Amino acid sequence: MDNRFATAFVIACVLSLISTIYMAASIGTDFWYEYRSPIQENSSDLNKSIWTDFASDEADEKTYNDALFRYKGTVGLWRRCITIPQNTYWYSPPERTESFDMVTKCISFTLNEQFEEKFVDPGNHNSGIDLLRTYLWRCQFLLPFVSLGLMCFGALIGLCACICRSLYPTIATGILHLLAGLCTLGSVSCYVAGIELLHQKLELPENVSGEFGWSFCLACVSAPLQFMASALFIWAAHTNRKEYTLMKAYRVA
Repeated sequence: MDNRFATAFVIACVLSLISTIYMAASIGTDFWYEYRSPIQENSSDLNKSIWTDFASDEADEKTYNDALFRYKGTVGLWRRCITIPQNTYWYSPPERTESFDMVTKCISFTLNEQFEEKFVDPGNHNSGIDLLRTYLWRCQFLLPFVSLGLMCFGALIGLCACICRSLYPTIATGILHLLAGLCTLGSVSCYVAGIELLHQKLELPENVSGEFGWSFCLACVSAPLQFMASALFIWAAHTNRKEYTLMKAYRVA
């Protein structure tokens, strides 16, 4: 094996490993989107009701998003989290004490919630199904797992190529990484579109802002790494095969 191809293969493997780690971390963390809002220190009846509804298994899209807006929420692919005072009061304490220590409370999305329909008017079941937001949500949830699976399968093929001492099977690895990159890019695009459509339906309250978090950024970085690894795998395998064919023809001649 030519040193050029071996070097390209090693670099592609490193890029693939980094992108896999980034993608796995992105899937497993809760900071795809973050809301910034004033700290809710005084626990009124309304605040208590919002916290209870947020943790309920029957919380609909509008209910938990209202809590996310109000309590510095963060959203991942699997969980939604809010930051609330550690202890709740039905009155306003005279001064700030340790009771106002803030804690993060997270609730996991169930599989039913991941695949349930989104409504034109969030929370209103009589407003009709919003098919676009429904399928955007499902794609943003499924595509990262498809991407991760494709990269793992590509890694197995690459391992077989090393055992066989041949670069040719890594063409399949490159194609799988290309498909994984497209899945990651599709997931990121679906997430951005879904968030924008949600904010058109539910406007952010005053003094509340939102931004994409570091989990989302990891997914964004993972996609180009997958494309670069794919290009290197395919180039190394194709060029090495071509030179081997030419060399074989020269020896025959």
